[in-house]
Amino acid sequence: MPRRFTASAKQLKPDPKFDSRLMSKFINCIMWDGKKSVAQKIVYDAMGMIEKRVKDVPPLEVFESAIENVKPLIEVRSKRVGGSTYQVPTQVKPSRQQALAFRWIITAARGKKGRPMSQCLGDELVSAFNKEGTAMTTRENVHRMAEANKAFSHFAW
Repeated sequence: MPRRFTASAKQLKPDPKFDSRLMSKFINCIMWDGKKSVAQKIVYDAMGMIEKRVKDVPPLEVFESAIENVKPLIEVRSKRVGGSTYQVPTQVKPSRQQALAFRWIITAARGKKGRPMSQCLGDELVSAFNKEGTAMTTRENVHRMAEANKAFSHFAW
């Protein structure tokens, strides 16, 4: 029995504007100090910017494909074998893929200073949709690290 409570997908209500559970989860990840209305305003302003910049695709599709593009397929985990620590490439579970994609996009947006968070987030989502930007660079670095340590994949058991 797990010690910590984790919200299941059934308990999470979809967001009011786009009626999407993925968007609702993303808003919860943006939120600081329980200020959900502020997080919603940031995300919805970013979606408005996306709507203006990408004319031919709806903003929700841009958001979903940006998340899909950033999701890592493989990552390295430390494994101690006989006194040595190896970086062993392993598959990433779908829930962790989503969590990492959210984290990388939010971290990249928060790392850009001098502009409002909604603008930074919109820019990062559009660049992730186009398969470029800081979050995609992070994903590529994780994949490159896994590829470099492919020789240790036999330690994954």
